[in-house]
Parts: sequence; structure tokens; C-alpha cells
Amino acid sequence: MTSTSKVDQSSSSDSAAVETGDWIQVDVRTSLDAGELLGVINDPDVTGAWQEGDEVHLYWPAGRCGPDTWQGLKRALTQLGHPDPDHAVTINHLANQDWNAQWSRLVEPIKIGRVLIRPSWRTVSLNSDEIELIIDPKQAFGTGHHATTQLLIEWLQQAVRPDDRVLDVGTGSGILAMVAVRLGATEALGVDFDAVAVDCAREYAQMNGFDTRLTLAVGQAQAPQAHDAFDPTLVLANLDRQTLLTSADSLCAYAVRGARLFLSGLLAEQRSEIEAAYATRGVYMKAVRERDGWLALEATAMETCEGGLCS
Repeated sequence: MTSTSKVDQSSSSDSAAVETGDWIQVDVRTSLDAGELLGVINDPDVTGAWQEGDEVHLYWPAGRCGPDTWQGLKRALTQLGHPDPDHAVTINHLANQDWNAQWSRLVEPIKIGRVLIRPSWRTVSLNSDEIELIIDPKQAFGTGHHATTQLLIEWLQQAVRPDDRVLDVGTGSGILAMVAVRLGATEALGVDFDAVAVDCAREYAQMNGFDTRLTLAVGQAQAPQAHDAFDPTLVLANLDRQTLLTSADSLCAYAVRGARLFLSGLLAEQRSEIEAAYATRGVYMKAVRERDGWLALEATAMETCEGGLCS
């Protein structure tokens, strides 16, 4: 990559710097998930994002970000409990060709069990029992590289049944809904409040040849009545901590009606808060998986607990 310059977020030259170059890449040193960070920033001008180790890379078109953007980012980091938001951000100016090179450098094919996910510019040989999805990183999240996505994809390979109707709340790129259908679910509905994410997910669905078994729509996690016509048997919610809490009523309502519920997007230290919030609604954690400090939880209503597994 041939970045033309690199300046600290606190530099007085920010306003002049953002007027040059085709793209602005903002590197945020944080242990936070990219999805959680973007949910708090809530900036529609963010055009792409990528997580690499302990850094989140965010991308804006040049001319559509400036000092107010950086102040908003600092406020978001403070809200999320970052210990030093003033020194967590570095700004890079990228020429347009560097943007494309950045994605090509960062995104590699990934194999999760028998599910293989690759960008369109890479080809990989498949075994006869493997499932392939082509996902190019864009505005929507879910290329399979984050621990929370991997945990749920692994779990789906054991959990999906042929008669399952799958609801993917906060679908992002649609990757979990697509995996569920490829694993044999009867149908899947992926919903996201972000219309841009849904448009990206529909592009991916078309790229991968999905038919009417997969539906992608704009919708809110907090409004299950919007999907009453779709009665899921399995609900996926790979969200952030705050959204898992604000969506607890609707997600628990699905579990109480008999759906199996899989949650992810939370850190290990956030588990007790989520468990307590869901327990007050009659839903309890049945199993847990962990990777790199991130958790995936299987939850169920008390009436469906078996053998004292729920606590």
C-alpha cells in the first residue's frame, strides 16, 4: 500500500488533510468489535470497515469526513469505555487504487468447518461435502473472519435441521442466513435496520445464486411484529451488547414461542449482564462457546429446557 500520509487524530491539520486523496482510512486501536463500534458511531458516510487484530479500519470518501467526524468517533470510543480515545485513532489518506489493494491484501479465503468463504478475486478447490460462499467486503459486516461470525457458522453446522425456518436479526452481509440455507434450512429471513447493508446482502445472494428460500429485508430487531408472518424455528442474533439488551423483549418472545435462539457479538465479561436480562424474560442460556474472548450463546425458554441444562 502506498499511503500518501499518516497523521494523528489530534493533529490541527485534519481539516485540510481530509480534502486530499480519494479515501480516508481511519485506524482505531481497540479490542472492540467493528460492528459494535459502527453501531455507536452511526455515521451513514462510512463506506467500508475491516477488523485486523487489535485494530478496526474504517473508510470514508474524501470530502465526507472532517473534524466533526473525529470528535464523534472519540465520543463513541468514550461511550464504549475505551481507556485512551485521544490517542487511539490514526488517519491515513489513500489513493483510489490503494483502497482496492487494501481489501485484496486483507481479505483471504477462510474455512470454517465445511463452510468455505472467499472473496470473488480468489478461487479455492472444494471437497465434495464443502459449501462455498463468495463474499466481498463492503459496507455490510460479515465476511466470516470475525470470531463471533465463525462461532455461529460452526454452531449452525450442527444445529440446522431440514425443516428449520431461520430468522437472522442484524443480518449485515446476510452470511449467516445464507449459510443456514446452504446447510439445508427450509427458508431464511435476514433483517437489518440498515438499508445499505440489505442492498449489499441482496447483491451477495444474487452472486451466490440463492432463490426464494432466502429473503433479505429492512427491519428492526426490536419489532418482531414486523415479521409475524414468518414463524422462525431458529433465530440468530449476532449483534453488539447494547443491541442484544434493547432487543431482549423481541428475541425472547421468539424463544418463548419455541424457537431456538443463538446470540453472539458479546465479550466474555458481558455474559452475566446478558444472561440476567434474558432470564427476567424467562429465557436461559443452555450452552456457550468462546473464541478470542468473544462468546456465542444458545438460549431457550424455561419450558424447553431439558435435563437441567439451563441455568
